[in-house]
Amino acid sequence: MLLLITAITVHNIPEGLAVGVAFSGKQFEPARNLAIAIGLQNFPEGLAVSLPLVASGMNKWKAFWYGQLSGMVEPLAGVIGALAISLFEPLLPWALAFAAGAMIHVVVRELVPENSWSHIIGFTIMMAMDVGLG
Repeated sequence: MLLLITAITVHNIPEGLAVGVAFSGKQFEPARNLAIAIGLQNFPEGLAVSLPLVASGMNKWKAFWYGQLSGMVEPLAGVIGALAISLFEPLLPWALAFAAGAMIHVVVRELVPENSWSHIIGFTIMMAMDVGLG
């Protein structure tokens, strides 16, 4: 149970960072839309924390409180994200490139070996078309 609560709470930190980074930009509407989308998907995350706790015998209000606490890291991470962008904006392209490289590494290391060559060829064609057609 503690692992679930911790996993969802830690998962909320990058979401808060993303909202903070978005609001530190020059366009308000995309940042607002991102905040609304992340806020809406936080409802099932709060339930994913609270419902197992209730099922294990915890008081409903205490379980509700734990669900709320799991999301409280997002506003804090949002402030940190906004401050980080204002301080480290020149490093942003490098940080994004590092994140993209990490994701590509995980895909190649974990997902590609499990798929057949037809999937890999299809993915390569799709990526080439995406890059070529913009």
